[in-house]
Amino acid sequence: MSENKPSRKHRISKSKVSSIIITTLLIIGCAAIFFPLYMTIIIALKSPSEMTNDIAGALALPQTFSLDNFAEAMRVTDFWHSLGNSILITGASIALSVIIHSMAGYAIGRNMNRKKGFKLIYFYIVSGMFVPFAILMMPLVKQTAILGLDNMLGVILLYTVFFMPMNVMLYSGYMKNVPQAMEEAASIDGASTWRTYWTIIFPMMKPMHATVAILTALGTWNDVMTPLVIMSGSENTTLPLAQLNFQTQFGTNFNLAFASYLLALLPILILYIFCQKQIIGGVANGAVKG
Repeated sequence: MSENKPSRKHRISKSKVSSIIITTLLIIGCAAIFFPLYMTIIIALKSPSEMTNDIAGALALPQTFSLDNFAEAMRVTDFWHSLGNSILITGASIALSVIIHSMAGYAIGRNMNRKKGFKLIYFYIVSGMFVPFAILMMPLVKQTAILGLDNMLGVILLYTVFFMPMNVMLYSGYMKNVPQAMEEAASIDGASTWRTYWTIIFPMMKPMHATVAILTALGTWNDVMTPLVIMSGSENTTLPLAQLNFQTQFGTNFNLAFASYLLALLPILILYIFCQKQIIGGVANGAVKG
């Protein structure tokens, strides 16, 4: 008994140290996220006359809370037009990704361990995650211009291709958790593979659909480079492009710039807050190894 006591105390002390370290890291992480967000909100609510170069003045609360900066930022950046374009591009990219990538993930996930060809296809698709956009940028600009896709339709198709490696990896991994008994029963009843997929498999993949939808939405909503190089010279702009133009035009007016950034951040932030459980659950299920 006496020999066990020191080891028990040692385990308790180690757990306390681990708890202190984890708590400290969490506090530092929260502070690192909260401080820039606090600065953005405070500066967006201040008038230009309240802006100072010292830290105390920058951290101070505004004398009067006003939404004039938000109204002016919406007017200058044509907010509603840019918001509509971003919603259209993001929504269409999500729909195409869920439909196309889920079918590809289902076919690969069910046959990867049976046929070598599907495993090669899987590695070929997933390898696209390691190709940087900078290498593809100039060829894509030329090809989309030749095909007449240097517009929002071209951007939507490119997003569908860009997110295919990650989404197929998630869907094929998730299929390892879906039992084949229901598919076999449907096959015995005379259902085709196509009908089995849409009536049984597709509804069962709802957690992964939510994960793919949110991850695709985050990527498309915040992307600047693809719309910039593909739709250059076009009147249609997305919210990130509007922020870029806004920053170059009003680079010294931080009040308007920060108000504009918050307006662009709010829609996707609200969506993420409501769907974060589905994201975590879907990624965890899709990462299970077979």
